[in-house]
Amino acid sequence: MNAKSQKIGLLTATSLVIGNMIGVGIFVLPAVLSNYGSISLLGWIFTATGALILAKIFSNFSKIIVSKSGGPYVYSKEGFGDFIGFLVAWGYWIACWVGNGAIAIAVIGAASFFVPELATNSVLSVSLGLGLIWLFTWINSRGIKESGKVQLITTIIKILPLIFIIIIGLFFFKMDNFPAFNLTGESNFSTLSAVATLTLYAFLGIECATIPAGDIENPEKTIPRATMLGTIITTVLYILGTIVLFGILPLDVLQNSPAPFAEAAKIMGGEYGGYFVAVGVIISGIGVLNGWILVTGQISMATAKDDLFPDFFKKENKKGAPINGFLIGGVLSSIVMLMNYSEGLVEQFEFIVQLTVLVALMPYLFTAASYALIVIEKKLHTKSWIKTFVLSALGFIYSLWAIYGSGSDTVYYGFLLLLIGIPVYVYMKWIKSKKD
Repeated sequence: MNAKSQKIGLLTATSLVIGNMIGVGIFVLPAVLSNYGSISLLGWIFTATGALILAKIFSNFSKIIVSKSGGPYVYSKEGFGDFIGFLVAWGYWIACWVGNGAIAIAVIGAASFFVPELATNSVLSVSLGLGLIWLFTWINSRGIKESGKVQLITTIIKILPLIFIIIIGLFFFKMDNFPAFNLTGESNFSTLSAVATLTLYAFLGIECATIPAGDIENPEKTIPRATMLGTIITTVLYILGTIVLFGILPLDVLQNSPAPFAEAAKIMGGEYGGYFVAVGVIISGIGVLNGWILVTGQISMATAKDDLFPDFFKKENKKGAPINGFLIGGVLSSIVMLMNYSEGLVEQFEFIVQLTVLVALMPYLFTAASYALIVIEKKLHTKSWIKTFVLSALGFIYSLWAIYGSGSDTVYYGFLLLLIGIPVYVYMKWIKSKKD
């Protein structure tokens, strides 16, 4: 199969952005946000504005560095050199496979709606979780076209329940159900900050179309469109979905609901409505697992091709898939998932997931800063440098705020995780010097 036939187009690239952002968590988040009041809608808008600024930076970067896979790793490396590029790739890669283990667990939790035994039978849960990780590792190993088809189908299926709730929910909307502006007793500013931090993680993944850039048709046009389109569609679904739920469900019901979208769907369509949304949650988790497994293999291969990760990550199979990156990522994700089902290791699992929050946010910080540096170095946008610097500065400030908002413990342990990567970087540099 030639390389051309393995390239993906706008629709699939956009589904990679939407599919990797909309996971299982968004189906629960409105219940959490209702505890803060309708001020949480302003939190969504604030966070969405920051996400759109970052999406614009990624879009612009994809026109400057064309057809080179790696996304935030490549952009950070271009601006700050090998060391920062390596740290971004190292942290991002770890965040990917740790996140995949956590996603598998979330899918099992959603599936327990239909199979209650999954909540009590750890052997059954582990078997299903491992099966999902390795099923999608196999699908991704068949080439980006195959994983792209799965991503497109699962993205369409996962957004259908959200669209259903938003449109049909308007007929069940009651302003009396809408929560007061601020229910916390704290100042509006501190409440807004808390809400914005909560909603931030729903936007992780805006960069996903830039990562397999070498496998995308007309990347200089397709990636910017997919990135902006995907981020805008996701933003609209998030905000409208939250507004409609606030108007459908009484506050006491919403605040205590483990599945608010399913609860709303039951009001609109009875039990079958609830089942429809529950299936959407499971498909959402499956789609996001498929997408992030793709990203895990692509980021490790792109870094290895620059001699900053071990050579075995470079290996591609006949379909052009980074087979060793998928296999190693699959093994590591399986270990992370198993930790959650091992007595005594649950706390370590939660700790590892917390560790990855900072390293998931760091790529945004360095990409935003790198954007201005590259424009200066390459003497681009000479007629609109002010606009470029403002965009870069806003992206950098927002990313810095997001890191601050993640908490001091997260920042501390996240930096420790990055420090662990330094000996790996030194070793890779030594290997490269011996080759030269």
